[in-house]
Amino acid sequence: MGGEEHEACGRDLHLPHLLASDSVVAGEGSVAATPRQGPVDILRYGRPLPGSLRISLLEASRMTILDRAVAELRARDLDALLVGPGADLRHLTGYHALPLERLTLLVVRADGRHTLVVPALERPRAEASGAAGVVDLVDWGETADPFAAVLGALDGSPARRFAVGDRLWATFLLSLQEALPGAAWVRGSQVTRELRIRKTAAEVDALRRAAAAIDRVHARVPGLLAPGRTEAEIGRDIAAAIVEEGHQEVNFVIVASGPNGASPHHETGDRVVARGDAVVVDIGGTLDGYCSDCTRDYVVGSAPDGYADAHAALEAAQAAACDAVRPGVTAAAVDAAARDVLEAAGYGAHFVHRTGHGIGLEEHEDPYIVAGNDRPLEPGMAFSVEPGVYLPGRWGMRIEDIVVVTDDGGERLDRLDRAAVTV
Repeated sequence: MGGEEHEACGRDLHLPHLLASDSVVAGEGSVAATPRQGPVDILRYGRPLPGSLRISLLEASRMTILDRAVAELRARDLDALLVGPGADLRHLTGYHALPLERLTLLVVRADGRHTLVVPALERPRAEASGAAGVVDLVDWGETADPFAAVLGALDGSPARRFAVGDRLWATFLLSLQEALPGAAWVRGSQVTRELRIRKTAAEVDALRRAAAAIDRVHARVPGLLAPGRTEAEIGRDIAAAIVEEGHQEVNFVIVASGPNGASPHHETGDRVVARGDAVVVDIGGTLDGYCSDCTRDYVVGSAPDGYADAHAALEAAQAAACDAVRPGVTAAAVDAAARDVLEAAGYGAHFVHRTGHGIGLEEHEDPYIVAGNDRPLEPGMAFSVEPGVYLPGRWGMRIEDIVVVTDDGGERLDRLDRAAVTV
């Protein structure tokens, strides 16, 4: 599950009490953990990601992806797509741009002429990414007007229809609107969603490798859960294991013990794990540019009253939702499959979130497995299936697997047993 929608893998890490001196080593090129500035600052561990994620090694070439973007623009009568740093920029060009106060903007035009506008000091990173092989590269100096460079990439036309990246900072969008008076603006996801929502075979294989790596981490969790240890201490060890098992980044670690488990996005903290605690462990990382995300439940000693019956119902609900996955079934129907089981068992009021979210370059992306989403599933769509039961003041539980739609059903990428593990 992790936190709600963030720009990319490498999101808020739920380990608020990591010390600035802590580090996690993962082979050659390892770096120490970044000192924490606040309770939920982003931390990155182990091997640093390169300036570009070489996703061009996957099945679809950058030019093919850009050609598809052009087709989407033309189908919607749009003149250009404007995209800032984030997953969409990486997907379209291979460039992993830093989110800076200096403007970086990709201009994808419906006529097939594309330009990446970058700060001059970032040009070497952009060139190293290989982006210049698929788009024109234009840089701007410290005292120059970056929006003039964008206008140049658009041939200076003042009134057009543009799709703008959903994650572009408001300050940049407002400046673009000032520079392009009379233009019409729509959400860029109208274009980019269709480019990413169906994974290629190579992308599915990347997700499969990431899932296998996070499964190996969960297999190590029973050895880390012990009475007398704090959630944060356990979380630090899990973060180290995520890197040791092959991820380049730790995206998040949730260790929610006892009553903390009733908060789906609990921030791992100072609570001491005790015998009789139920513990929710939700973890994910980035491996070769693609995200993992898996939740399993643990019991320290004996289970709390009522826990076993609730977990049996949760296992049945999660299985029903996974079994419902196949082409043509709506996302809402998968959500209903899980929800109906929990409603019948008397836990419906305690299932407080959607059943799942898409996953790929980002932890949270389309499609969303939620009531009201009547989009039919298609082969290649990848998403979590993660119903939960949360009893405030007592305990919580959640089971989460990543599932990919196949030609005739669904494939669970996470393979570990779903039963609660007693330690």
